[in-house]
Amino acid sequence: MPIEKFTTIVSTCVPLPIDNIDTDQIIPARFLKATSRQGFGENLFRDWRYDKSNQPITNFILNQKTWSGTFLVAGKNFGSGSSREHAAWAIYDYGFRVVVSSFFADIFKNNALNNGLLPVQVSEGFLKDLVKEVQTNPETKVKVDLEEQVISIPVTGAYEKFEINPYKKTCLLKGYDDIDYLLSIKDKIKKYEKNR
Repeated sequence: MPIEKFTTIVSTCVPLPIDNIDTDQIIPARFLKATSRQGFGENLFRDWRYDKSNQPITNFILNQKTWSGTFLVAGKNFGSGSSREHAAWAIYDYGFRVVVSSFFADIFKNNALNNGLLPVQVSEGFLKDLVKEVQTNPETKVKVDLEEQVISIPVTGAYEKFEINPYKKTCLLKGYDDIDYLLSIKDKIKKYEKNR
């Protein structure tokens, strides 16, 4: 599955303000049999979305039509637990392009960046205000400008800068994985090798 180029995105959000969401809750271990990235979205938050009879749990946020969008707004310490890359695959395959939290587990953050998913880490105050705004008005749009590294809530004027590894930023902007990036600079690599 190719990585999409990340441009400035304006979208509504799905609020899931639960702290300490771990990778087993994001994608349970029993669904990790496939090795390609496709198809994991249908089991995103599986045990929260469906009961033991595989019926949708109506009060879970992803089963409600009120909220939708390409931004998932989570609580603090998102992506903790095991290092499974499938967690990032599942979120991306479901259709999310941004996850907002006040803290991400390091391994999850790297897995997300490697798979075209942007983890935007904000202050706890900004996160609290964002969750409140989105829960109050599901039509609230949020803007993420990767080039400028800014997340904003246009309707309120609130915004915050976020940090990102410069190399990963370049890869997201160009839609590159690590191999694509190396191929993009192969002439520079050849020149370097020739001049050694």
